[in-house]
Amino acid sequence: MKEYLTEQAICDLLAWYQKNKRDLPWRRTSDPYRIWLSEIMLQQTRVEAVKPYYARFLDTCPTVKDLADLNEDRLMKLWEGLGYYSRVRNLQKAAQTVMRDFGGEIPHTYEELRRLTGIGEYTAGAIASIAFGERVPAIDGNVLRVLARVMGSREDIADPKTKSAWRGALLPLIPEAAGDFNQALIELGATVCVPNGEAKCKECPMRSYCVSCRENLTDEIPVRSAKKPRRIEKKTVLVIQDGDLTALCKRPDKGLLAGLWELPNREGHLSEGALIDFIRSIGFEPLRVERIEDSKHIFTHIEWHMIAYTVRIAPEFDGWQDGAGMLLVKNEELHASYAIPSAFSAYTKYL
Repeated sequence: MKEYLTEQAICDLLAWYQKNKRDLPWRRTSDPYRIWLSEIMLQQTRVEAVKPYYARFLDTCPTVKDLADLNEDRLMKLWEGLGYYSRVRNLQKAAQTVMRDFGGEIPHTYEELRRLTGIGEYTAGAIASIAFGERVPAIDGNVLRVLARVMGSREDIADPKTKSAWRGALLPLIPEAAGDFNQALIELGATVCVPNGEAKCKECPMRSYCVSCRENLTDEIPVRSAKKPRRIEKKTVLVIQDGDLTALCKRPDKGLLAGLWELPNREGHLSEGALIDFIRSIGFEPLRVERIEDSKHIFTHIEWHMIAYTVRIAPEFDGWQDGAGMLLVKNEELHASYAIPSAFSAYTKYL
């Protein structure tokens, strides 16, 4: 790797970054808490989608102590719509560890950061280099793509062994401006050496060092092994309502969308008759059942294919229904206080 990322190549990359970097709110601070929060939010989420969440989250939780102390339902509501809710649960667990074991001060080193829940190699490298100047890599998908193209490598970038080997090779090359260097590689992959569409080689500060540019290989590199096909799960979603009350139920504490409130749903695609039988079996009396639109939601390894019904029930219920395992909540309170996963976004307009 040293023969490609020469001192001059690194200088050219850093100069390009200073001139072309996007003005992002988390780049205007050296506060490790804010950098950490941004890195967690940016995992598998677009920059433009993150910006309003980042600002809103910091309004409520401006310090690591505020995050550690926040009520779980409020925390989930702040994160509503960002998805991958385990990220924010791990974020809070790590914040509580920081308060308990580190006196409220975020650890300064890569190795200590790695001990916190939810902080992997990349995130630890990003925080340690950007906030504290530690000369460690921060290798994400953007960086893997840039490195593969610069070196003309046909190694599988989805293979953890490739990432591990390249991290080891990159480590001694990290310059003193470690945070800028890592961000420059990430920025280059996000805006120039892009994953979808044609690479913008004419705009790239690495073009004179890049094997893939020189040999016209950017359509072939990087090489990434095919992902396993997602599992299809069929669901029937129920918008159960009594006047301005809507039924919610809570998912199990472990697994997909763990512990979140959701619209009631059943495995499989139920007919209207089977649906009515189910509603009665949990102690509600359906007055009107109406089929509404189908929807699909894609998780990392699973696809939900959903059909849905609105169900008006007899006006006899309020609060927690033991038999149904459901909570009937006023719609106004639901929107204000309950985080509904984006998997159900097609149906929130009925609430």
